[in-house]
Amino acid sequence: MLKIVGGVVLLTVVVVALAVTIVPRFLDRIYYRGPATAHFDGERFANPDNDADTQQIQPAGGGRASFFWRYFTGSDGRPAWPKSVAVRPIAPPARVEGERMVVTWVGHASVLIQTQGLNILTDPVWAQTAGPLGAGPRRVAEPGIAFDALPKIDLVLVSHDHYDHLDKATLGRLWQRDRPRIVTSLGNDSVIGQTGATATALDWGQRVAIKPGVSVSVTRNHHWGSRWFSDRNRALWSSFVVTLPGGNVFFAGDTGMGDGKWPVEAAALGPIRLALIPIGAFRFVDGQMESGSHIGPVDAIEVYRRLGAAQAIPIHWGTFRLSFEGYDTPPKLLAAAMRCTGQSGFAPVAIGRPVAVAGYVKPVTGTPMPRAALLKCLDTAAVRALR
Repeated sequence: MLKIVGGVVLLTVVVVALAVTIVPRFLDRIYYRGPATAHFDGERFANPDNDADTQQIQPAGGGRASFFWRYFTGSDGRPAWPKSVAVRPIAPPARVEGERMVVTWVGHASVLIQTQGLNILTDPVWAQTAGPLGAGPRRVAEPGIAFDALPKIDLVLVSHDHYDHLDKATLGRLWQRDRPRIVTSLGNDSVIGQTGATATALDWGQRVAIKPGVSVSVTRNHHWGSRWFSDRNRALWSSFVVTLPGGNVFFAGDTGMGDGKWPVEAAALGPIRLALIPIGAFRFVDGQMESGSHIGPVDAIEVYRRLGAAQAIPIHWGTFRLSFEGYDTPPKLLAAAMRCTGQSGFAPVAIGRPVAVAGYVKPVTGTPMPRAALLKCLDTAAVRALR
């Protein structure tokens, strides 16, 4: 009996040792090969302004396994979200010509931008869940435009490879139907290519022409990437500037604040008529105002100011529950922060409601409010009550 038990134990040890050695390598993927740069060491990408703050994905206390157990069992103390949110999907026009601009928030980071006779989609996700193999957080708000009601898409921007931003099923359908130009950052073209689609992958600072007067620049932000457990940062993350007559469009993708210089770098490419800035998935403990990988409203309004944008629409909230804040905490906190700073032009829009974006007018940014002063202004009973 002892020999049998010893044999089982030995076999178990061998299997575990082999699994630890083999499985991570099996799950790893090489998405990009190229020369080393300031943000690529030849194997993985990194944030040159300090990568440490994007490493922690769980709230303080307990390990990663504990975090995921609490998250998926609902025992983590998160405020309840609605199971569904009413959305009235719209049928957008086929085209919007000239300098007119009509923008529709589809949900999360998916936005339809119509201008110059172009239909542009950012991070298109029509999936019901944001995760591998159909797992992950479920959508609480249906897309603001039914997929079959989408006009012909000409240009798609894909910021990075997380499931709530790169949905292979949606990209495959778009490619089969419309053959759009897909622009992304280095390495993500490998993931997108698994759908049969072709993507143009660029490094930070590179630009591609779309048509006369219109181009896309891939710009820096502060995030990370992964599709599995061990392929972290094999592909690059980015924001984008779409250069357009009458003012540019900035799409932040998914980002933390980092050194805060990247909005200024984007603004240097020309006046920004519209900015799409994330405000959600920032709170992982009570009272938190940001995480290393995600800006909350407090930092989003500073990004807005540094961009010098004429108008901004908050995205990346109210669609998938990815963190610990309440469903409507991001827009309420944004409104409070905007009141504190006296800024205007950055306010939520309803999913599925087309918004006409006025032409570029240089904003009056006023005197910047130091972050400490803003937090003091926000130290009210109403803000403290936000979960």
